[in-house]
Amino acid sequence: MAGASTTLHESESVLSPHTLDLHRALVSIQEELEAVDWYRQRAEAAGDGELREILLHNMREEIEHASMLLEWVRRNEPHADQMFRTYLFTKAPITSIEEAAEGKAPEPAAEAAEQDTRESAMDVARPALTIGSLKGG
Repeated sequence: MAGASTTLHESESVLSPHTLDLHRALVSIQEELEAVDWYRQRAEAAGDGELREILLHNMREEIEHASMLLEWVRRNEPHADQMFRTYLFTKAPITSIEEAAEGKAPEPAAEAAEQDTRESAMDVARPALTIGSLKGG
């Protein structure tokens, strides 16, 4: 991998293959999220509707790529798995979740967690957000 990344903070020779693969995934997530930002800004600024739709399509593709990489990280980094399961796909205030996870506050009721699960399952069936839907069309 020599020269493949200028963002390593330690010598490649002292890093494990797992750490190097995790680095590859994390850098790739950063690149995908940066592309999401670029496409969203370009779409918002575009004067041509067809160009805007193409840019938004590209943005959604980048979100898909970032999601796939996040899932790889979750599967390959136990602490990430634990944190993702704690914070993602919830409705409670994020800092309340942190306080409950750290034992500083009572955990949200099981009923609320079940409702979050039901609502998340329904979200999967919802159509993707498009410019037309934002304009009410």
